[in-house]
Amino acid sequence: MLTLVIFILVLGVLVLAHEFGHFITARIFGMKVEEFGFGFPPRALGIQFLRGKKLQPIATEEKITVEETAMGEIITDEKKEIDIVVPWKRKRLVWGNRELSEHDENYGTVYSINWLPIGGFVKIKGENGDAKTESDSFMAKPAWQKSITLVSGVLMNIILAAVLLSFGFMYGLPQATDDVKDATVVRDAHVAIMEVLPGKPAAAAGLKMGDEIVQINDLKNPRIAQMQNYVDSHSGQELSFVIKRGNEMFTQKIKPVVAADTGKGGIGVAILELGLVKYPWYRAIYEGFAATFIYLGAIFVAFYSLIAGLFNGSGAAGAVSGPIGIAVLTGQAAKLGFAYLIQFTAMLSLNLAVLNILPLPALDGGRILFVWLGKIFRKPVFMKFEQAAHTIGFLLLLLLVAVVTLKDLSSFAGFFKNLASRIF
Repeated sequence: MLTLVIFILVLGVLVLAHEFGHFITARIFGMKVEEFGFGFPPRALGIQFLRGKKLQPIATEEKITVEETAMGEIITDEKKEIDIVVPWKRKRLVWGNRELSEHDENYGTVYSINWLPIGGFVKIKGENGDAKTESDSFMAKPAWQKSITLVSGVLMNIILAAVLLSFGFMYGLPQATDDVKDATVVRDAHVAIMEVLPGKPAAAAGLKMGDEIVQINDLKNPRIAQMQNYVDSHSGQELSFVIKRGNEMFTQKIKPVVAADTGKGGIGVAILELGLVKYPWYRAIYEGFAATFIYLGAIFVAFYSLIAGLFNGSGAAGAVSGPIGIAVLTGQAAKLGFAYLIQFTAMLSLNLAVLNILPLPALDGGRILFVWLGKIFRKPVFMKFEQAAHTIGFLLLLLLVAVVTLKDLSSFAGFFKNLASRIF
C-alpha cells in the first residue's frame, strides 16, 4: 500500500509539472484553458472558479418629482431600468463527465481529477481545430507561440529534474566516489556490484547486480583497490563474503579463480564504489543542473538504441517498464532511502521529457511536427487527418502500455505474491 501511495505522489508531481508548463504558457499567450486534468477522462470531479461578476437587470425604479410652475404643480412619474451587480458563487463543482454549457463563459478553467490516473492533460480552446477565428483560440495564434506552448511541458520536466537533483546534492545523492572533488561530504560509502558475469563464481553463488559487499573474511568495508588485492592474493581459497541486499544481510562462501585474460584472481563481478555525495548549496545547484544535462544526453542515447533495436531485431521489451513496473521500482527506490527516491523521480521526469518530445502522433513532439508542417506548406494540415493520426497514436500507446503491463506482471510475479500474502 505504501508503494502505491508513493507511486501516485511521484506520478502526480511529474504530471502536474508537465501540464503546468502547457497551462502557464497558454495563459501567457492569451489562450483560454478550458480544463486542467489529472489522469485521463472520464472525469470524476472538477472545480471551477468565477472569473467575474454578473450584471443583472432588476425591476424598474420609480421616481416621482413635483415641479412648481406659473401654471401650478406638475407631477412627473419617471421610470427607468437599472442594473445591479449580482455576485455568483465563487466556485462550483463539476460532477462526472457532463459537457459544460450554461453560463460557462463566466467561469474559468475546470481543474479536474479523472478516473484513469496514468497521466494528465490540458485542454486548450481551439486545439482541435474549432474556434479558429477567436482571439483566445490555440488555432488563432502564430506557429512559434503554439510550439512554445507544446514544448513547455517537456521543459518543465527538465527543470523539475534539475531542481530535484540540486536539492538532492544539498542533502546527499548516490554517486560514484572515485572522482569526487573537494568541498564535498561523502557518507555511507560502499562497494556495489554493477554486473555479474555468467559462468563465474559470483554467479554460481547467486550474487546479483546492486548487492553491496560489506566484508570479506576479516576485511571490513573494503575499498575497491583493497578488495581487488585481497581477492587476488587469496585465489583458490574459499572466502567468506558478507553481502547486503536491500535491508537483508547474508554470508556466502565464494572461491576466487584466476582470469585467463588478466592473470589475476577474481569472482567475476564488475564493481563500483558508491556513496551519498553532498555539496555546499551553491555547488549543489551547479552540480544538479550539470547532472541533468548529462543524464538527458544518456537517455537520448538509450532511446536511440531502444528504437534501433526494434528495427534490427535485437529486441527491446526487456528495457521497457509500464506503470506497474515503474510503481514497483518506485517502491524499491523509496526503501533504499529518500536520496534514492529523489534521484529516481528526477530520472523519471527526464525520461518523460524525452518520450514526449519524440515526433510521434499523440505526443507533444508529434503535435509540434504538425504545426510546422502547416507553416512550411503555408496551409494547416487537414484537421481530420491530424486528429486521426493522434487518435491512432494514442490507441497504439495504450496498447503498448497494456503489453508492457502484462510483461511487468510476469517479471514481478514474486513481488505481487508477497504483497497478496501480506494483505490476505
